[in-house]
Amino acid sequence: MNRKDLAKAYWVENGKKFRLDDVDPADTCKIKSKEEAHEWLERGIRRLSELQSLLYAQNKWALLLIFQAMDAAGKDGTIKHVMSGVNPQGCEVFSFKAPSEEELNHDYLWRSAKCLPQRGRIGIFNRSYYEEVLVVRVHQDLLEGQKLPASLVTKDIWAQRYEDISNFENYLSRNGILIRKFFLHLSKKEQKRRLLSRLDEPDKNWKFSVADLREREHWKDYMDAYDKMIRHTSSEAAPWYVVPADHKWFTRLVVAEVVVDALESLKLTYPEVDEKKRKELAAVRKTLAGHHGE
Repeated sequence: MNRKDLAKAYWVENGKKFRLDDVDPADTCKIKSKEEAHEWLERGIRRLSELQSLLYAQNKWALLLIFQAMDAAGKDGTIKHVMSGVNPQGCEVFSFKAPSEEELNHDYLWRSAKCLPQRGRIGIFNRSYYEEVLVVRVHQDLLEGQKLPASLVTKDIWAQRYEDISNFENYLSRNGILIRKFFLHLSKKEQKRRLLSRLDEPDKNWKFSVADLREREHWKDYMDAYDKMIRHTSSEAAPWYVVPADHKWFTRLVVAEVVVDALESLKLTYPEVDEKKRKELAAVRKTLAGHHGE
């Protein structure tokens, strides 16, 4: 298996036929060892660093990476490891928590739209506007806090939000923002193990939240919400990748390969210098060459 095959293996090519149950959270795509995956990941990180330099220099495209997952699926660690070789000046991460009062006084896309990456940059959303069809769908009382006119809160609201999100992503793609979306697919059994480790290991105690336990009680509802979300919003412009997350080393490898593959698809190059610029550079060279001993 080569890199492009791995990037494609978890791509939701046809949302209508997608079923979350068809993806094994423990799958490693026949990669047998962490050592093999680590070597592959290191090559991917180096290539990503090269591509980011090209993206920044060309200053035409932007890349938006969206991460969604259940608690303890490894979003933070995946972002940290995959982006470890990237120049911080060209990359920014935003984590979206419960909306503030100011944010609730705007439409639900407002706070995300403010954080979109500039041309030449990589933007990362750790959770995103997709929470509006996930946590809000599971806990529908949250809709009351969004101050929507009652006439707009109908049985069609989730289908309408899928449509609005897809239209928003189409708009972004038509304006030079390349989008890749990742659902880190963790099994309930592995989540239990990781949550227990947060209790058992003192240096992980700070990670534990009682809220994680409460959300775990809604596991089935969340899986249903994720299934519907991916089916309705995976598109050519903004594809979803459902990445097995029971083995962190494999999750990181897949994400890295998808990001590299996405940037390579842009066929990035350094900007060409025109004749006027060449003359300016030649003049600068001549001036510098004349400064003997300085």
